[in-house]
Amino acid sequence: MRIAVTGAYGFSGKYIARRLLDLRHEVITLTNSPHRANPFGESIKAFPYNFSRPHLLEKSLSGFDVLINTYWVRFDKPPHFTFAQALANAKVLFDAAKRAGIRRLVHISITNPDRSSDLPYFSGKAEMEEHIKKTGLSYAILRPAVLFGKEDILINNIAWALRHLPVFGIYGDGCYRLQPIHVDDLAAAAVARIEGKANETVDAIGPETFHYRGMVEMIGREIGSRALIVSLPPMLAYQGIRVLGWILGDVVNTRDEVRGLMQERLYVDSPSLGVTKLSYWVRASCQEIGRLYTSELQRRLDRMSGHHSK
Repeated sequence: MRIAVTGAYGFSGKYIARRLLDLRHEVITLTNSPHRANPFGESIKAFPYNFSRPHLLEKSLSGFDVLINTYWVRFDKPPHFTFAQALANAKVLFDAAKRAGIRRLVHISITNPDRSSDLPYFSGKAEMEEHIKKTGLSYAILRPAVLFGKEDILINNIAWALRHLPVFGIYGDGCYRLQPIHVDDLAAAAVARIEGKANETVDAIGPETFHYRGMVEMIGREIGSRALIVSLPPMLAYQGIRVLGWILGDVVNTRDEVRGLMQERLYVDSPSLGVTKLSYWVRASCQEIGRLYTSELQRRLDRMSGHHSK
């Protein structure tokens, strides 16, 4: 099949593209970084998103069977990227896919998207899902919670903090739940849904459910951390994270991410889709994870080198 993947140089997109190539599909990628070093060599041709010129976006997708979409942003960073712009761009992309004759759309969303939420990450994801359904395209929507894997940011940077800081502050009591899924399990689920016509929306969660504090404690144990893990008033912990972000030149967590976590937006009462346990993966990766800090802003903004670690 001929398949277009958004962001094949990024985290989840890279795993999806690799699986597609292993299955001998023809793959292109749409990217903000068409001139970045291509980890796939000549196996994948890159095209710019061209959101402002939809006819060129449509031309890039013409003749392809499936679009796998991972495009979104983690937070607002004007003028570089905002939720509002990402949502508008996604709608342009979906409409161009429809006009180009794409027959199937596989979309990566988030657990508990909610149009009425005051958290733009979750309300925006809900509006994206609604727009997909309005296009009339055959679709499969996957809703992961937290992704983990070799190049992830969240788990790596928790491990980094546990390695390098004397105290790790938990937002409140840390009893809110989350269900991390390995990025390659998500990729396998996405690739499995490129065929067929049935519309489906599936929670894509891993086999383990953690309370946030328990997950942090597990990571600390596995890497041999001596950091003191303490519960703090959420806003106090967040202010500490802001200071750390200022020192690192990054956005470590946003206030909305903390609120979403504490609202259990990353927890659903659904069967597991992934098979890889975070606890096993952390144990197997304990010598590597958290050695270097991974910067979200550098990964986003340094389009030529990919990402930068401190």
